[in-house]
Amino acid sequence: MPAHDPDPARPAPAAAVACEAGAGPSATDDRSQRILPWLVAVGFFMQTLDGTILNTALPAMARDLHESPLRMQSVVLAYMVTVALLIPASGWLADRWGTRRVFVSAIGLFTLGSLLCALSPSLSFLVAARVLQGVGGALLLPVGRLAILRVFSHDEMIRVLSFVSIPGLLGPLIGPTLGGWLVQWATWHWVFLINLPVGLIGIVMTRRYMINARRPSGPFDARGFALFSLGVVLLSLALQGLGERAITTAASIVMVVAGLASMLAYWLHAARARRPLFSTALLRIPTYAIGLAGNLFSRLGSGAMPFLVPLYLQVALGYSPGAAGMSMIPSALGAISAKPFAPWLIKTLGYRRLLTGNTLLLGCSIGSFALSGPQHAPGWLLLQLGIFGLVNSTQFTAMNTLTLGALDERHASSGNSLMSVVVQLSMSLGVAAGAGIVLAFSGPVSAAPSADGHALAPALVAVLLHAFHATFLAVGGMSMLASLIFVQLRTQEAQVLEDVQ
Repeated sequence: MPAHDPDPARPAPAAAVACEAGAGPSATDDRSQRILPWLVAVGFFMQTLDGTILNTALPAMARDLHESPLRMQSVVLAYMVTVALLIPASGWLADRWGTRRVFVSAIGLFTLGSLLCALSPSLSFLVAARVLQGVGGALLLPVGRLAILRVFSHDEMIRVLSFVSIPGLLGPLIGPTLGGWLVQWATWHWVFLINLPVGLIGIVMTRRYMINARRPSGPFDARGFALFSLGVVLLSLALQGLGERAITTAASIVMVVAGLASMLAYWLHAARARRPLFSTALLRIPTYAIGLAGNLFSRLGSGAMPFLVPLYLQVALGYSPGAAGMSMIPSALGAISAKPFAPWLIKTLGYRRLLTGNTLLLGCSIGSFALSGPQHAPGWLLLQLGIFGLVNSTQFTAMNTLTLGALDERHASSGNSLMSVVVQLSMSLGVAAGAGIVLAFSGPVSAAPSADGHALAPALVAVLLHAFHATFLAVGGMSMLASLIFVQLRTQEAQVLEDVQ
């Protein structure tokens, strides 16, 4: 059961929120309040299970598709960029069609995409199937989180979001080990087939228990969506192309400038539009603006690590897929262990001190992987992964509640969608940046098709070790810069938010 005690007498969060008549529970149904966190957790679990299994399987997929394991980030980025592209529409779709209907469609598309990924005969087909997965993934967590914002009050939100995160963190706990085992004893195709039963269960539960909360919605801001999404895609593809060396530096610079121009054009449009995709009023909420900027920069490192670490273990340290998957368990356990204590830490230290200090710890924990290597005992690496999971999980909970906690009903849908876009964009930029840095330091070794570090000459293995170590230091340094954003929180602003929650 969820770690909260909903008050049946508490009124709905806003009168403007309606529940569609017919099948499904009502907006005030106690059962729907108890089940809703579990439903959102199912969607979160599907996403995290898919991502963590996939990262462990990338070297095996590279062997089968005759690609370099260091150049497989397109499989990861195709999903992330699609999610970032379509998330802006999630709030409007939920307002227009209702949370239950959109959530069921999202699970269905994600499950169908998983099936097509498993049937992929080539890298290009696999990337296309990942795009379809991304269409469903773009709606899963944002719509589920929006349903929570509309059902639960502010004082319940921290506890509910923390609970939702714990089942979702089972994905990172199960995924790497299961993915490594499937790759080692079956084929990489099964890492996608595992999503099918979870998706079917999610569809049945959602249709039966989730409320179909709706709000009166105006016309969709198609022009704003086109400008904003174009900026997101151009920025993501520019960094990806530069990292993979698929396009020239000049072309990447042109795409970056065009992407920034498109984003600027969107905000100029939003300042004048009657019903913009994302209201400029959101950025006038101090805690929301700081939380949004902090999410963007601190998640660069967090987004890169799930991609870098499994590659590092298999390509540079010569781990088998199964051993690499088992090694990721401490990170997931650390993340789960941190969740129950996150609300207490926020209350005790406050957002300003907690996020400033924890961001520095996050960067240090990422950079510390430069001190690992074949000469160290396995326990050292497991300790590093456990600390990283602990610090990273605390960071996510504090950033999410800081960013969303001050939103009222008018801004809940738009603000939730914008934060989800920023999270996905930051993670995709983190993967692209991490892949680009390790490619730059590895040089010609990056073209080697083998995913087994022991199949390379000792000198080439040394080059790979140096490349990964330098990448961990660079990515950790990027993450630490976000502390300069969180330190801008004023004590009175953070205190007001803590009192509300």
